Amino acid sequence: MKPTDFSYYLTDYLSKYLPCTAGLSTNTIISYRDTFSLLLEFLNKIRKLPPEKITLDHLNRRLIEEYLDWLEKDRGCAVSTRNVRLAAIHAFFRYLQLKCPDYIYQSQKILSVPVKRTKKNTIGYLSLDAMKLLLNMPQGVTNQGRRDRVLLSFLYDSAARVSELADVLVSDVRIEYPSTVKLTGKGNKTRVVPLMKPMSVLLEQYLEENGLTSPSKGSYPLFCNRSKDKLTRAGIAYIVTKYADEARKLSPGLFPDKIPPSCFRHSKAMHLLQSGVNLVYIRDFLGHVDIQTTEVYARIDGEMKRKALEKSSLNVVSEKLPEWQSNTGLMQWLKSLGR
Repeated sequence: MKPTDFSYYLTDYLSKYLPCTAGLSTNTIISYRDTFSLLLEFLNKIRKLPPEKITLDHLNRRLIEEYLDWLEKDRGCAVSTRNVRLAAIHAFFRYLQLKCPDYIYQSQKILSVPVKRTKKNTIGYLSLDAMKLLLNMPQGVTNQGRRDRVLLSFLYDSAARVSELADVLVSDVRIEYPSTVKLTGKGNKTRVVPLMKPMSVLLEQYLEENGLTSPSKGSYPLFCNRSKDKLTRAGIAYIVTKYADEARKLSPGLFPDKIPPSCFRHSKAMHLLQSGVNLVYIRDFLGHVDIQTTEVYARIDGEMKRKALEKSSLNVVSEKLPEWQSNTGLMQWLKSLGR
């Protein structure tokens, strides 16, 4: 069977262009691949079009819009997920219009499909008291409990994304002063993040206990599951949820209903901001490209806004009653008007 033009360009896009030319991370490439896996499923189930018969001529704006609606209605995907899938499709057709000019008009029609408006979720973060309680939930009796304590503390202290935490190797950690960890984030961009003294002590104990101090163990993942494989993002989320549920039982008022791993990153950023750390430093610490991304923490911190207003505002409001309110005759007359 002769390969189709769609199969040729999609294979080249996923296996060569994204990793080699665009330099995207493995997680991003997997997300793009999943988008097209679902598209193939949609075409096969709904359009009765098997993968080996799909050509570029089949892919038009109407079909893409039907696919996005199918994601929402049939698969129950959120609007944010729909927009992520659309972004992956847009990226493919930007690539296609350069590789195959014959389809430039068709590509631009698909690129004109707009993202769907959705309500922006507020950034969730924990107070210092809540974070301290949560970090103390794992018990140090078992090896797994000690691992979980180090993992949660590391997730907060480094403000790592969950994917960054999953990919940390033993060789990425520097225990000697000044203690640091190298994190690999979006687009395979790396940054070196300082670790506080208590965190470096915890890590040193953890590495010694698990026999990870030898230089030959540098390529091992820092955090493993029972099978000695690196923890997945789902595995890390499970650990966070487990201890968050336990902490919520002890102090329900301190915790929201859901605490995703990203809450540790947001909490660290907010605590740094509340401590007076400059936004530029926080931007670099989090690995943001644009400081506008970091400014969202300043916008949501109502307590900081209140303190800033109290510090800078002039006291022009008198605590004494105005003269007209102390005039009892006038007040009685005004009250009689409402009868």
